[in-house]
Amino acid sequence: MIQSHIAPRGMAVAPHHLASQSALAILREGGNAIEAMVAAAATIAVVYPHMNGLGGDGFWLIVPPEGDPVAIDASGAAGALANFSFYGGAKQIPHRGPKSALTVAGTVSGWAEALAISAERNGATLPLSRLLADATRYAAEGMPVTQSQADATASKYHELLDQPGFAATFLPGGELPRAGSRFTQPALAETLRELTVQGLESFYRGPLAGRFAAEMARLGMPITLADLNQHQARRRTPLRIQHEHGEVFNMTPPTQGMVSLAILGITRHLNMAEADEAQTVHRIVEATKLAFSLRDRYITDPSHMQEEMQTLLDSDVLATMAATIDDNQAAPWGKGKGPGDTVWMGVVDSSGLAVSFIQSIYHEFGSGVVLPGTGVTWQNRGAAFSLDPDHLLALAPGKQPFHTLNPAAARLRDGRTMVYGSMGGDGQPQTQAAIFTRHVVQGLPLQQCVSAPRWLLGRTWGQTSDSLKLEGRFSQETFDRLRAMGHEVEKLPDFSEAVGHAGAIVRHADGMLEGACDPRSNGSAAGF
Repeated sequence: MIQSHIAPRGMAVAPHHLASQSALAILREGGNAIEAMVAAAATIAVVYPHMNGLGGDGFWLIVPPEGDPVAIDASGAAGALANFSFYGGAKQIPHRGPKSALTVAGTVSGWAEALAISAERNGATLPLSRLLADATRYAAEGMPVTQSQADATASKYHELLDQPGFAATFLPGGELPRAGSRFTQPALAETLRELTVQGLESFYRGPLAGRFAAEMARLGMPITLADLNQHQARRRTPLRIQHEHGEVFNMTPPTQGMVSLAILGITRHLNMAEADEAQTVHRIVEATKLAFSLRDRYITDPSHMQEEMQTLLDSDVLATMAATIDDNQAAPWGKGKGPGDTVWMGVVDSSGLAVSFIQSIYHEFGSGVVLPGTGVTWQNRGAAFSLDPDHLLALAPGKQPFHTLNPAAARLRDGRTMVYGSMGGDGQPQTQAAIFTRHVVQGLPLQQCVSAPRWLLGRTWGQTSDSLKLEGRFSQETFDRLRAMGHEVEKLPDFSEAVGHAGAIVRHADGMLEGACDPRSNGSAAGF
């Protein structure tokens, strides 16, 4: 059994060990948690390119040792040319190719905004050249292909092979990459060097942005130079709920952060502390169905929303929902949003500054489009839009798409601070609920809570079934009891990527830092 890592001065958790080490190196050199996270974000964009990248979006939840947390929405909107006529009567937006690459990539703007917050707090301590150094070196000199990348490339080969720039970037020598082999991204290395010299703003307003826009126009993407120029990351006040164990925070719309909080707000009325394994799964799954119903009714671009999500969380709606849950019978439900490939990372420094961060290009390798000469794989997050003009998520130029991404954090009444999260589309709020419930409510050790078998209500890649999927390590009794309650149960492998790559860091009241990483990933918890 993997044990939690405990250290006194700094802790980083990431689903790739090289990203954890990049963050740790910054902490050792006197950087703070925000600077360490920028370094980790850049590194993981290089070493886990099927899951995230510079062409994706990001969300930050920054929890200072004192004072209010701040969130950053670093997600991009649909391009000026992304309208119904652009899709020529199609029923839905494609998931691959230039027409799926319809939203501005926001994550680099989030790095810049986070560093501005860092400078406001402490002044700049380390230069951008240092923060991007590891990522640049791994792109230029190479890094080992993970089994996850090799598997994703093989499984999506036929739908990605002919996408612009994909084969030249991700099929070295025209062959599928082998796990453990050296993989270089020279064009991406040059882009990172340009960002180092010209500044992160150059991604949106500078020569680099001009080259992006020229290639976008040539490829037929609906994003213009003006779209890039106008993009800005936005600071937000995080959503929060009051829980008997403390205050829990998450991201605002257009993300499903409200869902993660609603699940905890519902289950707090269901005596989770004394729930056994089957009851824990059943109650969280039933709460998830109810929370998803709120999501699908309300959440879109916040400028298009009528309801205030914090007001909803503060109301008696969640308690009323909890009272409708039958402890012996599964409720029917519709369909989820599906899976998503993402990375969650956490960093906490010696001052107690804590960061929960998530970065994604949506599907494996995003749109599959790699902008020529830049090495940047563009996301397909805009595929979440609907081409039905009456739908809540109807496409419109300048509109933000719905996001499953949501980084989580909590300040507990016993003096602990916790950052936690997961990849996995619909699975993100479910995994967050599992970790929080097992550790905070039921008192299980942190690493055990991350490693323990998990579940997913919804679809995995390439499936149409929205069944309840459980990892094979659950007891047969749990499988049997959940089926008896009326759940449509399917069995996953013992350790399945379908339930995501999770992680968590807890800062204890005495300042000691405990980190837990997911054995389902290539990650690590690294502290000093």
